[in-house]
Amino acid sequence: MIDSDSGPRIGQFVVISRGRDAGQCAIIVRLADERFVFLADGDKRKFDCPKKKNIQHLRLFDQVSPEVQNSIIDTGRVTNGKLRFALTKFLNERLSEKEKGDEFDGER
Repeated sequence: MIDSDSGPRIGQFVVISRGRDAGQCAIIVRLADERFVFLADGDKRKFDCPKKKNIQHLRLFDQVSPEVQNSIIDTGRVTNGKLRFALTKFLNERLSEKEKGDEFDGER
């Protein structure tokens, strides 16, 4: 998780904590202002029709997808396939980290 001093960044992974989409992961594709961001996941929410969401309704992760970030900065857009790939890769890494933590419970 990130601290409250740093703001959201393009390409950053988030989990939606409030609303209809609660519990779903997405990527920040655009910053509206200091309070709102636009999210897309490449599947339900495409890049062309992102979801506007209040930052207070999100859990921000400190990880940023360099592929998505570079694509948006260079061309102004990103493919939905790249969004899906980045999210899948991120979720698989988080799942493998969680499983590794479950293997070792601190006892010998």
